[in-house]
Amino acid sequence: MKKQYHLLSVAPMMDWTDRHCRVLHRTLTSRAMLYTEMLTTGAILHGDRARLLGFDRCEHPVALQLGGSEPADLAQAAQIGEAEGYDEINLNVGCPSDRVQSGRFGACLMREPELVAECMAAMAAAVKVPVTVKCRIGVDDQDPEESLFRLVDLCAQAGVGHFVVHARKALLQGLSPKENRDVPPLNYPLVYRLKAERPDLTIVINGGIGSLEEAEAHLRRVDGVMLGRSAYHTPGLLGEVDTRVFGEGEVVTPAQAVARYRPYIARELAAGTHLAAMTRHMLGLFHGAPGARAWRRILTVESVKPGAGLEVVDAALAAVSGTQDQRLTRRLEAGEAA
Repeated sequence: MKKQYHLLSVAPMMDWTDRHCRVLHRTLTSRAMLYTEMLTTGAILHGDRARLLGFDRCEHPVALQLGGSEPADLAQAAQIGEAEGYDEINLNVGCPSDRVQSGRFGACLMREPELVAECMAAMAAAVKVPVTVKCRIGVDDQDPEESLFRLVDLCAQAGVGHFVVHARKALLQGLSPKENRDVPPLNYPLVYRLKAERPDLTIVINGGIGSLEEAEAHLRRVDGVMLGRSAYHTPGLLGEVDTRVFGEGEVVTPAQAVARYRPYIARELAAGTHLAAMTRHMLGLFHGAPGARAWRRILTVESVKPGAGLEVVDAALAAVSGTQDQRLTRRLEAGEAA
């Protein structure tokens, strides 16, 4: 049976989707699947596991995304992730950054589908939780019609049934990682065709999806949608996910999300975490709402100051609420005058 929480998920984004970000996103949706930043096998096997892999239990369902190309190392890292309590282990075959290429993982592995399948087989044999792949449709001069289907078919033969496909090529020569998120054209129809021709596989589409309206349109053709930058820069849209996508619960407003996030902030402040490490993920929460500029300004300026605490969040929220109240009052007065 397919996991329904994959109807919508929030993409792993390096330097963005840390544990603080994921807790904020979980205050807005209880159903969407959350992904960690990509963690290399070397970091997990030899680094500070408590810092790298620690997460709040409220984050479930949450997946650990790995970067690597050595089957034995990936299998061991997957075991560690499973032991830490992650619900899924995902292999990154899509990140185009220079750091990733130099380590022989990420999007450059699209050129080595046999190796990817070997890695996935090793991971699947090592853990009981699902192992999944996040990939591009191809890299550089590859023909996506061939590269995507070959990678998926080989991994499926290795026992993988779940694929997240960023519907662009990665151009590893000549484009920066930032440009690789926008410049290569999107090819949604190819991902739709992958699902149509491989109906037994779970296919999740990713890339350039900016709204829940777009997500709902994709869900008519594929099994799931992964949101990236839209979920990060305008997290308030996640407050409608449970009702609109999963058909349950109630809409969570940005103010309600702040109230839910507040106890977490208090705990982390007591543990020595700087306020700015948490509030940086909240800047877009009131995007498009009256007072959003004041919210961003207060959090940006005040959170970085020594000793900054919850009073900063409260002041920012008061500024938003005050602006919204003023707008409402003016509208009511205008209506009365009319």
